[in-house]
Amino acid sequence: MRILLTLLIALLVGVTSAPAQQGQHLIVTSDALKWVDPPTFPGAKLAVVQGDPSKEGLFVYRVKFPANYKVAPHFHKASENVTVLSGVFFIGMGEKFDQGSGKELPVGGFVSIPPTHRHFAWAGGQETLIQVHGVGPTDITFVNPADDPRKK
Repeated sequence: MRILLTLLIALLVGVTSAPAQQGQHLIVTSDALKWVDPPTFPGAKLAVVQGDPSKEGLFVYRVKFPANYKVAPHFHKASENVTVLSGVFFIGMGEKFDQGSGKELPVGGFVSIPPTHRHFAWAGGQETLIQVHGVGPTDITFVNPADDPRKK
């Protein structure tokens, strides 16, 4: 999901991933990830696996959402590709949060969201872990600026 890119950029400032030289393998184990409290998703945790979403090039990050966590309608300037690693994740398209119009993504579920497409999301009844990848730079813009936790 673009679920996070502007949010991610703010979240990722000062967060680095394991460095990898171009042309070299990168191996990252779960216990090596540095989890941070992202300002764009209060109560969630974020870890950059590879790259930097705010810069040119490939990026991969993970987000842990508590049960029933909601992400307000937003969009990103780059495509967002999301894979569900644990729990259940829901995604909906549009400028208004409407759980009745969302699609359930179980473990292994995947969604690709093109640039500037408005969408929203929420976690199911248990902690949910997603992995987001794409090509930066990207950002996150909330449809309703009042929904942006960085401005509260």
